[in-house]
Amino acid sequence: MTHRIILFRGMNTGGVRAPVGEQRAMAEAMGLKNPRTLQASGNLVVETGMATEALEAAIEAEMARRFEVKIAAMARTPDQWATVIAANPFPNEAADHPSKVVAMVMKDGVKAGALDAVHALCRDGEAVEAIDGILYFWFPRGQGDSEIFKKATPKMLGMGTGRNWNTVLKLGQMVGV
Repeated sequence: MTHRIILFRGMNTGGVRAPVGEQRAMAEAMGLKNPRTLQASGNLVVETGMATEALEAAIEAEMARRFEVKIAAMARTPDQWATVIAANPFPNEAADHPSKVVAMVMKDGVKAGALDAVHALCRDGEAVEAIDGILYFWFPRGQGDSEIFKKATPKMLGMGTGRNWNTVLKLGQMVGV
């Protein structure tokens, strides 16, 4: 049995609601151990022996059944999460401005042509790199006014969910990374 970080795409946005207490109760009912949440934005940590793909499928099915929402779940082991942290191509920016660095965990990898499309949207020092199926973004002026944030949809990138560097590190701490 090992920890798994489970990230939900679009939780508590656009009408998708599943309160964190109910997420933890759902995980317990599924036989997942020690469920914990971080913030109210789709971050669940559990302990399980399930394989990653099976866990993602089970979580997605239970979210649909219990909360009547179709939501993508991306699960990662502590070792995989340590790799996400270590591979960050923007370490200085993350140290100085962690809320402006985002790691987007992709469900099935980065869609072909996505990196070039996002590079074309970069403005005012923004940057993006793809490393091992993770898109890393640097938003020196924040995400809110970024063309990337407005236009880089799952149709362009593939299915994924982003977390700012503060959240990435907190999730790592929750699983001993």
